[in-house]
Amino acid sequence: MGLGSDSLPVKISLFDVDTYLADSMQFHLEYILRLFPKSGVHYLMPTFRGEAVDHRHLSQFYHSECEIEGDLHYVMNLVDRYIKFLVSEILRECRDSIFAITKDVSHLESFIDRKIPIITFEEACTILENEIDSLEYNDEHHFYVLTDVGEKKLMEHFEGVVWVKNYPCKSVPFYQRFSTDHLFAYNADLLLGIGETVGCGERCETYEEVVENMNYLQVDASEYSWYLEMKKTRPMKSSGFGLGVERLIAWILKCDDVRKVQLISRENGIDYLP
Repeated sequence: MGLGSDSLPVKISLFDVDTYLADSMQFHLEYILRLFPKSGVHYLMPTFRGEAVDHRHLSQFYHSECEIEGDLHYVMNLVDRYIKFLVSEILRECRDSIFAITKDVSHLESFIDRKIPIITFEEACTILENEIDSLEYNDEHHFYVLTDVGEKKLMEHFEGVVWVKNYPCKSVPFYQRFSTDHLFAYNADLLLGIGETVGCGERCETYEEVVENMNYLQVDASEYSWYLEMKKTRPMKSSGFGLGVERLIAWILKCDDVRKVQLISRENGIDYLP
């Protein structure tokens, strides 16, 4: 995926054909959205990462992804309502079970009616400028990224939850909409629990925008011919989000290690039964 991508696909051989298991179905959702533009499209299923597991990342995790017609502001509002609906229903159905584990559900009760603060990446950097290990600088491409320490500090600063939007263009994939001066992208992360739990963004609307972003990030356009053709023949202003289900569950259960909330353990290179 080039500069801005933060995940490796998992290569397998399926009926003697090299096949890649990815961590997102977003490109397919964009395609399907053009068939059902008014209703939007959504799925919930396992997705895959080629990197090693740690307390924040799984080799295989459940991904709730959605693509809708509209801009970044619209999809952020959708995520807000979606998460609050889930929390309300989970509390209604499972309050006693959760309390037996956490001894406290106040973080869920207060979340339902709370207005989630929204800051820009630039504002986040200002807040974190004196916090050690909170920001990491990419010397080759000259941009900052938030570390897990930085995400934790921001959540502490905003009492548990915050939206961070408009990350540097070079830190996000080519398909996101960029500002005309290439200073920031139209994207946002919801920081909750162990860190980024939902990522969302507004997509490039036109073929020309995608090509410009590819050139800027030095992405080989020949590998995405069908995607470019879709943008050329069916331009659309769309946005989408991806929710890491295990990360949401970890926050609900006040767990600081996402590996502990897997339904069935999975780790690349290890033979698990079942």
